[in-house]
Amino acid sequence: MTESELAALRRQKDAMFKQGYDSPLTEEQQETFDGLRYYPFDPSLEMTVQVEPVETDRQITIQTTTGDTRTYTRYARFTFAVDGQPVTLTIYDSPHGYFLPFVDANAGSETYPAGRYLEPEELANGRFYVNFNLAYNPLCAYNDGWNCPITPAENRVSVAIRAGEMNPVGEWVEDE
Repeated sequence: MTESELAALRRQKDAMFKQGYDSPLTEEQQETFDGLRYYPFDPSLEMTVQVEPVETDRQITIQTTTGDTRTYTRYARFTFAVDGQPVTLTIYDSPHGYFLPFVDANAGSETYPAGRYLEPEELANGRFYVNFNLAYNPLCAYNDGWNCPITPAENRVSVAIRAGEMNPVGEWVEDE
């Protein structure tokens, strides 16, 4: 993905949030919405990773922001480096596809406290395409009308992953 392709995707998302019939924002929020905040494009955080399948203890129950729970399957783990520090994350399988929630060191300041999400793409030979520039906030980051999985402890990392969406700010944000 190029920087200009990413910028186009971000413009489309902002337009959908502002005017889309399927916007996660309330009508009141849409009136004052002035765009999401994003980290600059970082090509080093777009990668093809080799995964190690999870063989035991595969089922995990994940709590949601409304206190419900959802069951996921630990599918695979992968390790990569951010600023020279190794990071290991788990990819989950669900009825909706592969799911990669994560919380980084900037959670609560620059990024959403409950984490951000990705949908990694499975490739051949035990590999996945993972692009942190596409990391997005769960819908519950925008208002209380949404029920979102909370990132499990195994995907909470002590390094900052400065790619993708940042914490929402602005007049349109509830409880800011």
